[in-house]
Amino acid sequence: MSRSGAFCPRCGDEIPDHERERPSVAGQHDPDSVLCDGCYFEEFDLVDAPDRIEVRVCAQCGAVHRGNRWVDVGAEDYTDIAVDEVSEALGVHVDAQSVAWQVAPEQVDKNTIRMHAEFSGVIRETPVTEDVVVPVKISRQTCTRCGKIAGGSYASTVQVRADERTPTDDEADRAKEIAHEVVDEMEATGDRDAFVTEISEPEEGVNIKVSTNKIGMKVARQITTELGGTFTDNETLVTEDSDGNEVYRVTYAIRLPRYRPGEVIDPADGDGPVLVRSVQGNLKGTRLATGDPFEASFEDENAPDARRLGSDADAERTTLVAVEDERAVQVLDPETYEAKTIPRPDYLDTDADEVAVLKHREGLHVVPDES
Repeated sequence: MSRSGAFCPRCGDEIPDHERERPSVAGQHDPDSVLCDGCYFEEFDLVDAPDRIEVRVCAQCGAVHRGNRWVDVGAEDYTDIAVDEVSEALGVHVDAQSVAWQVAPEQVDKNTIRMHAEFSGVIRETPVTEDVVVPVKISRQTCTRCGKIAGGSYASTVQVRADERTPTDDEADRAKEIAHEVVDEMEATGDRDAFVTEISEPEEGVNIKVSTNKIGMKVARQITTELGGTFTDNETLVTEDSDGNEVYRVTYAIRLPRYRPGEVIDPADGDGPVLVRSVQGNLKGTRLATGDPFEASFEDENAPDARRLGSDADAERTTLVAVEDERAVQVLDPETYEAKTIPRPDYLDTDADEVAVLKHREGLHVVPDES
C-alpha cells in the first residue's frame, strides 16, 4: 500500500495517499482535512439542526412573524410553514456534495409539529446519511396589525353625507365597499398598516374609520369620483410620536350631490322636467318633454334649485294611443285610463305599442326605456 508519510494528528496513524488533504468544495481550506477518514467521520455532522424551533403565529389573522416583522402567508394550516422554517434553520456541511433530503411532518398536537428529516450526501467520496428530528412549536400571539384593530386605532375618518338629503342604502353600501376595496388593494402591495377600523351608520350617513390618512384620502376621492359630490378635510392634533413629531387625525367630510341619477327634477326654468343622468362634475340630464340634453354647474358646491318630481323607477308601462304630430302623442293615463296628450320627446319610438310614463304633479311624461 502506498504511504503518504503524513500522520493523523489525532490518532497518530499514518494517512494513506488517497486520504491526503483535499480542498473543500467551497474552495477554502478545511482544518479537519488533515485528519484520517476514521477520525474525520467520528465527529462529522452532515446536518446542523436546532433542538427546537418556535413559529410565532397571529391567532386572529394567521400572519407569521419572520425576522422583525409580521408576514401574511395565507396558510390554512401551518405544516408548510413549519417545513419552510426548518429548511431555513438547517445547515448542511459546506463540503457535502450531491445532497438530497426529504421531510415527513408529524402533527403531535394542535401546536406542535415534529419534523422528521432524512439527509444524504457525499463527503470524501464516501456516501453518508443522517436523520434529524426537529420539534416545531406554534406560538399563537397577536400581531401588531390585529392589536391596533382590537384597540380601535385609526388615523382618519371618512364621513359620507348628502346635500339636503340622506344617502341612500345603495350609496351607503357602495361607500363601504369602496373603503374595503382600497384597503384590499394596499394590502395586496404588502402594506400591513392598511385596515378598516370601524364602520358606523348614524341617521345622517356613514362614518368609516381607517388606519392611515393616506387611505382616508384615497377612499374619499374614490367615493366622490364614483358617486359624485365633493369633500373637505380637517386635521386635529391628537398626540406626538416618540420622535416629537406631531400626529394628526384627519376627517374627510364628503357631501354627495343633492340629486341622484334616475331622479326626475323640475329646474323651474320653463322647459319642463329633467331626468338626471349623471352627477359627476356638473349635473347632466335629459329633458323629458323634448329629449334635449340638460347640464347645470354646481356653483359653490350647491346643486341648482329644483323640485323633485319622482324617479324613473316609478315609471309605469302604458298604451301609446296615437302620434298626433312632431311634438305630441296620446297615451292612456296609467291610473284613470283616460287618453291624454303629452309631449313627444325625440327618444320615443313611435312604432311601439307601449311606452313608460311617469305621472307626477306636473302631469305625464314619457321616460326613456333604457333608464
